[in-house]
Amino acid sequence: MTANHSDGKVHLKVLTNMSSAETRAQYREYVMPATFNYYSEPLVLRRGQGLHVEDAEGVRYLDFFGGILTVALGHCNPEIVAALTEQLQTLGHTSTLYQNEWIVRLAQAVASHMPKGSGLKQSFFTNSGTEADEMAVMMAKIATGRQEIIALRHSYSGRGMYAVSAMGHANWRPIAPVMPGISLMPAPYCYRCPYGLAPSSCELRCADDIKEVIATTTTGRPAAFIAEPILGVGGFIVPPLDYFKRVIPEVKKAGGLFICDEVQTGWGRTGRYWNGIEHYGVQPDIMTFAKAAASGLPIGITVSTPEIAGSFKGLTLSTYGGNPLSATAALTTMHIMERENIPARAERLGARLRSGLDALKDKHPLIGDVRGMGLMQGMELVEDRKTKEPASKRTNLLLEAMRRRKVLVGKGGLYGNCLRIAPPMLVEESQIDEMLTELDGSLTEAAAASV
Repeated sequence: MTANHSDGKVHLKVLTNMSSAETRAQYREYVMPATFNYYSEPLVLRRGQGLHVEDAEGVRYLDFFGGILTVALGHCNPEIVAALTEQLQTLGHTSTLYQNEWIVRLAQAVASHMPKGSGLKQSFFTNSGTEADEMAVMMAKIATGRQEIIALRHSYSGRGMYAVSAMGHANWRPIAPVMPGISLMPAPYCYRCPYGLAPSSCELRCADDIKEVIATTTTGRPAAFIAEPILGVGGFIVPPLDYFKRVIPEVKKAGGLFICDEVQTGWGRTGRYWNGIEHYGVQPDIMTFAKAAASGLPIGITVSTPEIAGSFKGLTLSTYGGNPLSATAALTTMHIMERENIPARAERLGARLRSGLDALKDKHPLIGDVRGMGLMQGMELVEDRKTKEPASKRTNLLLEAMRRRKVLVGKGGLYGNCLRIAPPMLVEESQIDEMLTELDGSLTEAAAASV
């Protein structure tokens, strides 16, 4: 950053001329090494527009991960940029100590998109999915007067102390659990059923285990069960459609609440509905959102019923929560999504994407499973379909091959062998076809490589 003082005023110019090599060198020196990057040689991004990003040397990539399902409407969406520019010239920041029109309008808009009949109406705004989930857990404990939380193995709720304690992945847990009273029940991971059963005959044993979990790992009085409609970092694990119908009644019978973590699945991503949980026909007591909600700006949203919200009697605030800029980005995002009917669009284009992925599975033995909903599709790579040995090293090779082919996708799963494919939701058919073509070639490369 440079400053020009020639006219007595300070004019700052952000430098945009560092090469990728220079940026990587500075990154190693000044950024904590725990910050995880993709690729053996990290990608340095400089610009973005729509479905594409450019690196520091101007190489253009098709982005099919969207900042981890965050850039919902594409990079630098012109309508969002225009709204933010106008807002920045009007009012950029207030804390929650003061009220403003934007936070009210956003809370109203969020309430209008909650599952019908849920009674979810009142929001608390923060900066991230981590904060949204931490707030949800605290609210559940206050509302019920209880302390114990049930979460799922293979789940991920962020970086806070609760989230680390409830982490369903050893690789993402840098310290031992520090919050007591958290039980992890088996995930509805059909491809790797914890009981070795087949979906056609399992009778949802993983769901029925909630009874055993409550009876043997809690006092019998849990505060809440928290779950994602699709386990994102877990590798886009999709529960059977009757899963939540079996679990939630048992939680309610024990007096607990259901916290639905829609940080990745919300805002039309799974197709047909605004919220992922609507595919499953159950009602949450508390819901959390982030990522796509403001199409790239920091935001976290915790929504509950007025009764649950009203049980929080102490003082609380959020310095940046509901700030005019994030609220404006979220309101503009919602307006565009409503106009473009994003849930229907995600369902239609997601079907095209899924059909292409299924065809690749028929062609490439490296693919063990394809799963997902809407524009949230994943595939699990295995060395052998019979043994299901995770093809973790080949997954890394596949990401590198896709990068060489100028396409970006994500990965996840406990073994790091699951591709996560989730483009901005204004993706076009031709771009889906382009990605599938490059994925086809990359799968051939990865399968042939020596590991």
